[in-house]
Amino acid sequence: MSSDDQDYQRVEAQACPMSTCAVPAGSPCRTTNGKVAVQYHTARFRLVPRLAKVLNVPTPAVRWPGSVWSELPRPVELGGEPVGHVRIGYARASTTRQSLDSQLDALSGAGVIRVFSEKISTRATRRPELEAAVKLAREIRSSAVRVTLVVHEHKRLGRGIELAALAEELKANDIGLEFLAGELQGSHDPSGVVFTVLAALSGMEREYIRDRTLEGHESARKRGKTIGGASVTDQDMLSMAPHLREQGVSLRDVAKRLVITTGKKKGQHPSPATVLRMLREYGEQTAAPEPTVPDGVYQPTVQARNDPSEQGRRWS
Repeated sequence: MSSDDQDYQRVEAQACPMSTCAVPAGSPCRTTNGKVAVQYHTARFRLVPRLAKVLNVPTPAVRWPGSVWSELPRPVELGGEPVGHVRIGYARASTTRQSLDSQLDALSGAGVIRVFSEKISTRATRRPELEAAVKLAREIRSSAVRVTLVVHEHKRLGRGIELAALAEELKANDIGLEFLAGELQGSHDPSGVVFTVLAALSGMEREYIRDRTLEGHESARKRGKTIGGASVTDQDMLSMAPHLREQGVSLRDVAKRLVITTGKKKGQHPSPATVLRMLREYGEQTAAPEPTVPDGVYQPTVQARNDPSEQGRRWS
């Protein structure tokens, strides 16, 4: 059994001689029921001298063994112009509650050969399905076939720096990009200026969303509404926590001694962060106001009081 990752490309460089398969060059072997075979037929991989004595050559995951077989673009000689065109789709939703149906329907109608989809936030540093889509696009492009990554709209790919990095990767591998909807609908050359525009638009959009959120919070506060989670503190906590801290008890131990008496977390202990916030708020509420000094009355600093040259002065 061979273990070279490039063996499948060497095998697919020629058509399969098996009469029951007879697939052209560039495609994996197929079974009699029209599925992608889990391994290449012996008569085919033995046409490659270095594979003539191995027992079998498995079909790589990139060819999706067991899936419905379809002919892939046939390879051309190295250095020639790209022949054929493969379209790979990608769909993404930010949360598990959002549906991908509309994106998947649009991609299905766009003639893609494979769709990668996932439900993951744009803030995630890694998106496995997008990475898999780009990897497959690279492998197909390395066979001298033109490849385009098809997406419903640019927001599905990412924002800001992440989108700029993706654009650089597509550009380096000569992979095209197409949007089915949105402001940038249409096909785009990876070497064009569109990727710079994408990064700028995405960054601006995130700032716009953030500004709208902050404006909403400020408007709610003016109306007396509370922003954030429900308070878990009560009068017993407010009296016990400062007392324990004055005795030198750590925040963690203070939290363990307090018990929430209301709400969904009833019976649980507050977190040390909650205790710290509670103590800060308590300190602000109980802080003694600074004494006011009548106009015209000299009020010395501590340093002035200790200055020998000022000892003869009477302090008010």
